[in-house]
Amino acid sequence: MKYGILTFDEPKRDISRKIIHIDMDAFYASVEVRENPSLKGKPVIIARHPKENGGRGVVATASYEARQYGVHSAMSAQKAYELCPDGIFVSGNFELYRSISREIRAIFSRYTDLIQPLSLDEAYLDITENKIQLNSATLIAQRIQREIYQELRLTCSAGVSYNKFLAKLASDFKKPSGITVIPPEDAHHFLVELPIEKYHGVGRKSVEKMHELGIFKGQDLYDKSEMELVSHFGKMGHSLYRKVRGIDDSRVEADRDRKSVGKERTFLEDLKSDEEVTQSLRQIAHSAFNALKKNQKHGKTVVLKIRYNDFSTLTRRKTFPNYIQDADELFVIALRIFEEEGSLAKGIRLLGITVTNLDSVLFENIPLPLWVKAKELEEEEAPDGN
Repeated sequence: MKYGILTFDEPKRDISRKIIHIDMDAFYASVEVRENPSLKGKPVIIARHPKENGGRGVVATASYEARQYGVHSAMSAQKAYELCPDGIFVSGNFELYRSISREIRAIFSRYTDLIQPLSLDEAYLDITENKIQLNSATLIAQRIQREIYQELRLTCSAGVSYNKFLAKLASDFKKPSGITVIPPEDAHHFLVELPIEKYHGVGRKSVEKMHELGIFKGQDLYDKSEMELVSHFGKMGHSLYRKVRGIDDSRVEADRDRKSVGKERTFLEDLKSDEEVTQSLRQIAHSAFNALKKNQKHGKTVVLKIRYNDFSTLTRRKTFPNYIQDADELFVIALRIFEEEGSLAKGIRLLGITVTNLDSVLFENIPLPLWVKAKELEEEEAPDGN
């Protein structure tokens, strides 16, 4: 009796998609430098100073100047201080970071609705079919980089390829401000030359085990059979076998549940008068309310964003017990926030109105309440009592 050998079918690549991975460069630290230009060129560490909280806390991110000292995200603030005692510790303004992240995603949405955010500072975009009918994913990535810098004065790195795994590897290849393209014909060479530590999803303990098995770069991984990898790494072995062959069939999963709806406008010339602000807020409020209706949402919180000509940004919000009913109400609320919190002293570069605290609009109010209609019918059908 002849026994067969257990084998796996060789997987096939799907090269039909065009995927971009955008990764903002030292996002939180870059925002702080933009808001406070005196920090430029200095080692900025986004964390509370360990002297303020007994050495607790971790680093959210660090500027590239701080990274030269070995400081990196997820490191303890105490360790960061030991490595870089002259570092400038900033607690961080996460409301501002979230606001800017929404602006970045608004730029993405000019090109596609297939956007999968991974965090505030990175996302996948599937632009296989895009809104501007442009066949080149590379040109779209370049346009996104340029628009983010022109509108937000922030830089990002981009990776372009035919799947998410390769696009993410590519975005990390030339940082900051870089763009790396891995077309199907170059994927094999790129992957076999890549150190195993650079493979996304391979953790420190897995790297140690791979080194014990003589796997130091992609070529060593490629030379292993799928059965060998599964025997050493379990389910992860299947994934590794496919990844080193440039195979990743996972889709860009768009987040369809809107957390906020808003509109904003960047002005070619700074606004310097109350009349200009009033007119602009009215137009933005109407656009924002139309977007709410289109998404079948209504909300109770209004957020006004003001960016001045020095790129400092003010964000203020008000929450109400009832839903915002129409565009005029939204405009009046935004104008009152501006009158209380805004200023014309520095000139206004951008205005934005966002509605959050959203719920779905499940039905429209019926003009004549049902109980009134029922009462009318009862009166029509009641016998004459005379």
